[in-house]
Amino acid sequence: MTRFRESVRSLLREQVLDAAHRLVAAEGWGGLRMTSLARAAGISRQTLYNEFGSKESIGTALVQRELEGFLIGIERELDAHRGELEAAARAGIGYTLQQVVDDPLIRSVLVAAREGGDDLLAYLTTRPEPVFGTAMAMLDAYAVGAWPDVDEESRGLAVETVVRLTVSHIVQPVASPRETAARIARIAARIAYPGEADRAARPGTGHGGSPAPGLC
Repeated sequence: MTRFRESVRSLLREQVLDAAHRLVAAEGWGGLRMTSLARAAGISRQTLYNEFGSKESIGTALVQRELEGFLIGIERELDAHRGELEAAARAGIGYTLQQVVDDPLIRSVLVAAREGGDDLLAYLTTRPEPVFGTAMAMLDAYAVGAWPDVDEESRGLAVETVVRLTVSHIVQPVASPRETAARIARIAARIAYPGEADRAARPGTGHGGSPAPGLC
């Protein structure tokens, strides 16, 4: 019975978050109302409050779910280049930036923010959890296994740099996803392997890649 209740609750939460995703993509976070969300999710307003408690909790859960989807895709990209740090970083960052371009919810959030709206962007940029903490923990754990020759301090600095620069370029892009990914990946490789400006020129190193173009 306990497992059944947990399953029902999980389905309910997904139902609410699916509805929230649609409404925020169409109307923006500022326009989201609990009454409208309950109606769109097919539940009572009281049930919605019982499950989430507040609009802020829904925003946190929505961002967390989006992040988890991103991380699954990022890990897939990293696995395709495992052992080549710069190439892996370039693929993972490029995937993230392109998903931002393609995702209607993220597009809605960013457009509203650029127009001065109070939107879900705060959950991404001004709150260290869940975005920064979850992303950095996942990437750091991955890097330990994929690049064991990188010392702990360099690894931590590279991971934090990748996450923070990627988020910065999500908020305010200055070049194409491909160009930005190449630039950030190059920076990460320099941090992970300090003093080795061009590992690609050294056969058998497995860390390098071609120099990245500068951002315009």
